[in-house]
Amino acid sequence: MSTSEQPPSGARTPSSLSPSRASDFMQCPLLYRFRVIDRLPEKPSEAATRGTLVHAVLERLFDDPAVERTAPRAKSMIPAQWDRLLESRPELGELFAEDAEGERLARWLGEAEQLVERWFTLEDPTRLEPAERELFVETELESGLRLRGVIDRVDVAPTGEVRIVDYKTGKAPRPEYSEGALFQMKFYALVIWRLKRVVPRRLQLVYLGSGDVLTYDPVEADLLRVERKLLALWEAIRLATETGEWRPRPTKLCGWCDHQAVCPEFGGTPPVYPLEIVSARPPEAGESGQGRMVPVEPAP
Repeated sequence: MSTSEQPPSGARTPSSLSPSRASDFMQCPLLYRFRVIDRLPEKPSEAATRGTLVHAVLERLFDDPAVERTAPRAKSMIPAQWDRLLESRPELGELFAEDAEGERLARWLGEAEQLVERWFTLEDPTRLEPAERELFVETELESGLRLRGVIDRVDVAPTGEVRIVDYKTGKAPRPEYSEGALFQMKFYALVIWRLKRVVPRRLQLVYLGSGDVLTYDPVEADLLRVERKLLALWEAIRLATETGEWRPRPTKLCGWCDHQAVCPEFGGTPPVYPLEIVSARPPEAGESGQGRMVPVEPAP
């Protein structure tokens, strides 16, 4: 068995759904499998790491008194936050391993500064006192499906109205793609509604790459539609888990995928499926002899 065919250790059946993993499955079921079940490693990217860095700065800026939340102050936090990020994730140093003169790193940090500075043209942090930052939320629906995620910022007005805010370091999508962009926010709104019995008053996406702010005011009907969509999505994931059939879905995004070497669309062979597939019970009268396929939990 080649190295690429070795089953990964610690693989387990999916038990919850996050916005990013839901998006993975909708984009490409095989990508979902690679990330959630096989847990194949992915190389860090400059763009994603810059986003993580900017998020860290915007989160920690609110530790300071309101009067000190200025653009120069925020930009000055970037080097220390980068060091902190490197300490927690040393593999990120690979991004600039061949940058002996430090020119690429300096340019990259400068781009992070520009994104942070642009935020101040879109929101005034001296007038904001977030109720929560980097808030982990989790709820279990009546169906048993667990939803979880991390919300960048939650604002609560004196009247009790809730606003969910998410920072994006890329550019705002064209209007025809705005529904896809709002999926993550509606996911969070559903979780908050199920947890607190309060429908968030506003969902707000702040695009630092283009200087745009996209807002949406949800109603219960929106969240019920999202819930139905997630239940259907989870059923598709469950079926793929049981049968081991994870079909690739080729799109333009394939060019950015780290897993081309093991993707059939690029002539690769996926790793051996790490979950056993067995017949759950013998067929009863009137049933086909194929039985129902279920995954067996790996030994701890």
